[in-house]
Parts: sequence; C-alpha cells; structure tokens
Amino acid sequence: MNIALIGYGRMGHEIEKIAVDRGHNIGLIIDIDNQHDLNPEKLKGIDVAIEFTIPASAINNYKTCFDAGVPVVSGTTGWLDKWDEISDYCLQKNSAFFYASNFSLGVNLFFEINRLLAGLMKPFDTYNVEMTEVHHTKKLDAPSGTAISLANDIIEQYDQMTGWVNQSSDSKSILGIESVREGDVPGIHTIKYNSEVDYIEITHSAKSRKGFALGAVLAAEFSAGKKGLLTMKDLLNIDK
Repeated sequence: MNIALIGYGRMGHEIEKIAVDRGHNIGLIIDIDNQHDLNPEKLKGIDVAIEFTIPASAINNYKTCFDAGVPVVSGTTGWLDKWDEISDYCLQKNSAFFYASNFSLGVNLFFEINRLLAGLMKPFDTYNVEMTEVHHTKKLDAPSGTAISLANDIIEQYDQMTGWVNQSSDSKSILGIESVREGDVPGIHTIKYNSEVDYIEITHSAKSRKGFALGAVLAAEFSAGKKGLLTMKDLLNIDK
C-alpha cells in the first residue's frame, strides 16, 4: 500500500517503521511545517491515510482526505463532539473512516473484558466503580479517549449512571475518572469496583507505543478498498 502519514510525532515515526517493515510505502508525510501539502494533488495515488494529530486540525484533515477519495484511519482524540458531522461527511463522499480511541489489540480486548465485568457487577450496589488513567506529560486531552470509551461502556450497563466527571466521585450516578500525567507513560487504564469488604480491579498497561502503531497499520491494511465507518470490532471480528 501507499500510505500518507498525517502527523509525524512519536506515533507517526513508530507507524512509519512498522508500515515499512510490513512492506508498505510512505508516499506522503504531513507535519506542522508542511500542512499545505495535504491537498488533492499530493493525495493522488495514496491508498489510505493514517492520521494522528490534534483535535484542532483533525476535522479538516479528515474532510480533505474524503474529498480526495482517500480512506482515513485516525487515532486523534478530543474531537468526538463532531462525530456526526464527520461520519455523515465520510458517507456522503462514499469514503471510509476507521476511528479508534486506541488501536492497541490488547486495549480492544480489554474493552470487551470491561463491558463483561460491568454487566456482571451492575446488580451489586455495594460496589462503587472508579477509574484511573495515567499518561505522559505531553498528552493534551484528559481524560484520555480510551478512558472515555471505557467509561461510556460502563455507563451503558448502569441505569442509574448519567455520566462521568474528570475527578474522583462518591456518587452512584456519576463515574469518576482520575487523570494523571507523569513522565513518558504510554498509557495505563485501571477500573476498580470497590466495596467495604473487598475490591475487584482490572488494568491494561502499555509497555510502549509499538502496540498502538501496529494496530493502526493493521487498520490501514483492513481499510484499503473499503467504504463506510469501521472500528476495531470489525478488524478483530468481534460481534457488535
């Protein structure tokens, strides 16, 4: 495949290494210094774009690629208030959009464990559920997109839960998410069901960014030639 990398930070460099190792070509690299190169002319011959940038630029990046008929794989978080706008635009342009808050295969299996555990725990009101997420100091959004996905899956299981807050919470109706930013941590997500007598805890801890990058390249391979809205459930063949 001929891949465009939109965003050439640490993730972009890791994605490049894995893509090349898997026999793909990087036909276009877009970073902060050459954003003007993201245009229909430069996108000719590109099979798929992998986009890891910031919320402020992601929306225009998506639309430019869709206009050029290029599928997009994106892991940018913090823009989901515009999900309907982007998904509609993708479908109108008959393109493909593969979005994931986290491309790690392990994290996506963790999502499934989280949903299962939440379903098992919801009848037992003696347990209070809480979440902590830890990331590197350069991560701009808090809570992380992964934490929000985990939280929303828990909230769906609990009739009494109305939402989440980015702080600890003693309320049964509000899920508290504590965000910690320290060092160069790739990502740690912990969900804890706590009672007076015991607690049940599940954690996913990333050892490096390589798992995220590999998942993004696998998603790009999966998306090439497809149309519509795609997720990690499609890639992993997990029932929705």
